[in-house]
Amino acid sequence: MLQIGKINSLKIVKFVEFGLYLDDGLGKEILLPRRELAKLPENTNVGEMLDVFIYFDSEDRIVATLERPKVMVGEFGILKVVAVEHIGAFLDWGLSKDLFLPFAEQNRDLRVGFDVIVYTYLDKSNRISATMRIEKNLNKISEEFKPDQAVDLLIFGKTELGYKAIINGTTLGLLFHDDVFKPLHYGDKIKGFIKNVRDDGKIDLSLAQSGHKGASGIGPQILDYLKQNKGFAAINDKTPAETIYDLFGVSKKKYKIALGGLYKSRLIKVSDEGIYLVEKADE
Repeated sequence: MLQIGKINSLKIVKFVEFGLYLDDGLGKEILLPRRELAKLPENTNVGEMLDVFIYFDSEDRIVATLERPKVMVGEFGILKVVAVEHIGAFLDWGLSKDLFLPFAEQNRDLRVGFDVIVYTYLDKSNRISATMRIEKNLNKISEEFKPDQAVDLLIFGKTELGYKAIINGTTLGLLFHDDVFKPLHYGDKIKGFIKNVRDDGKIDLSLAQSGHKGASGIGPQILDYLKQNKGFAAINDKTPAETIYDLFGVSKKKYKIALGGLYKSRLIKVSDEGIYLVEKADE
C-alpha cells in the first residue's frame, strides 16, 4: 500500500515529456516530475524500481520526489519557521513545498527564523502536517529500554521536576534536575543513559551511567589530559560541575570517583592548586 509522507519503492511505468510515471500498486500512476530526472542513474529504464518520497505538491496532487525531507510522517525533528500566517506557520523540511504547521497545533507564538520541535503526521484529509504537541505523540511507557542503556535524547520541555526528553525518537523520558550538571535548552540533542524504568513503565534518565560504571573510563581521560598539559591541570574536587562535564563528559560525582581511584593508585597528586601527574604515570 502507498504510504504518503514516507519512502516507497515503486516501479517505473513509462517516461513522458514532463517526467515519468510510477505504479502506486493500486492501479494508479504517480508522477515523478521532469526536474527530478537529472538525479536518476544513467540508463534507468521502464520496469525498474525507484525509492521515492510521496507527498502533495503545491496543487495538492500526489507526487513523487527523489529528495529526502528532514523529517517524515511519524518522526520528530527540529525545523525552521519560514512563514507565519493566520492559519498557521510553514516550516522548511527540505522540499520545495514547505511543511504546514496549523495554528491549532502550535503551543507558543512563532516568528520567522525560529527553530521548533515538531512531530509529522497525516491529518484527517490525509495531508502531511506538523504539530508542536510532542508529548501526546510519544510512547509514554516502554519495556525495550534497560538501566544504563546509552540513548540519544532531544530536549523539548522543562518542568519543576526536570527536563522532558524524546528518547531515541520514540519515547518520553525525564531528566531530573539533580541529574543535570550542565545547562540544557529546548532543542538540545545530547547523549544520555536510562537511569531507571519504573514499575509503571515511565523512564528516568541520566547524563552518566550509574555507580562506578560511569567513572571507569574517565581515569585514562584524566591522565591523557594531564599529559597534554605538561603534567598539571588546575582542576580538583572543588572544580565546578559544568567545567568537569565540558572536559570529560561526566558528572562531578563520577569525576571524583575516578580521581580517587587515580590517587589511590598513586598516579596523581592532588593539591589546592590542582592535580599533578606523578612520574610513574609516564613510565
